[in-house]
Amino acid sequence: MLNDKKLLLASASPRRRELLASLDADTKIVELHDVDESYPTDLPAESVPQYIAAKKRDAYDCSKLADDEVLVTADTIVILDGHVLGKPHSEEEARRMLHMMSGATHKVVTGVTLTTRDKSVAFSDVTFVKFAELTPSEIDYYVDRYRPLDKAGAYGIQEWIGYIAIERIEGCYYNVMGLPLNKLYQHLKEL
Repeated sequence: MLNDKKLLLASASPRRRELLASLDADTKIVELHDVDESYPTDLPAESVPQYIAAKKRDAYDCSKLADDEVLVTADTIVILDGHVLGKPHSEEEARRMLHMMSGATHKVVTGVTLTTRDKSVAFSDVTFVKFAELTPSEIDYYVDRYRPLDKAGAYGIQEWIGYIAIERIEGCYYNVMGLPLNKLYQHLKEL
């Protein structure tokens, strides 16, 4: 359905790999090394993932893309009360993030760039997620058992905590996993 496009995913995320493969497109994983994921402190929170996705794109030599190849880069963050919650650096930080999100609504924003040899398209998607109140023992159980240090906001919607904590979402479920598949597919068709 994607007109024989070959998708090159520049991501170490197993969730993004799984999601992109679900589009039934020819997909290849490419590695990026030493991408600086810092961002200006005055950058609006909702612009951060798009900024980092563009940095990932710029770390790849796009002049090597074949005519039928599309480089896909993405970044996902959680925003709570205007503050960016990226990937936690420790289990203690993961616990703090989950405690902060307990009983609150947060935003998940994913920025995506699609790049061919001739052009680049950038877009983002926002999903609102409402968490139920979590007990300290539920947070400890999740962090100890699932070790969510590789996930923005310290949680995976498709894991145990998603089953017990998420009261509702408004927007794309797959965006919370790391790729807004519907928007991605629509943009790929237009390339």
